[in-house]
Amino acid sequence: MRSGSLLNLGLKYTVFAIIAISVNIFFQELTYNIYTGLFALEASMVCGVFVGFLTKYYLDRKFIFFYRFISLRDDFKILFLYILMSGLSTLIFWAFELSFDWLFEARYMRYVGAIIGLSIGYGLKYILDKQFVFVRGD
Repeated sequence: MRSGSLLNLGLKYTVFAIIAISVNIFFQELTYNIYTGLFALEASMVCGVFVGFLTKYYLDRKFIFFYRFISLRDDFKILFLYILMSGLSTLIFWAFELSFDWLFEARYMRYVGAIIGLSIGYGLKYILDKQFVFVRGD
């Protein structure tokens, strides 16, 4: 891969990561403001992860890896592998978010932790997705 196209890929991936992080945090905040009952923090984090995941999956599949599905079976296989790789990045993200929430006891600092955790997780996730998810067996 040429250095210009590698730079372009890196910039695109970074922009898409920022979009997915923004979507995640927006839906966390929205959920947290709508629901304030038992496990409100956890519910907001799950909601953010779900919507952020869908956003990131679509952007990665279509614009980073240019993956076109061959069959429904292939579609489910790729989605399953993507979910598996997302688990690691989610654990990193949640560890940072919850640590910052616990350490600083301020909602905005929880989101700082989320941004740091998602950034680290997405960097690792790109490597895993490239090596294990979006590969052709042709």
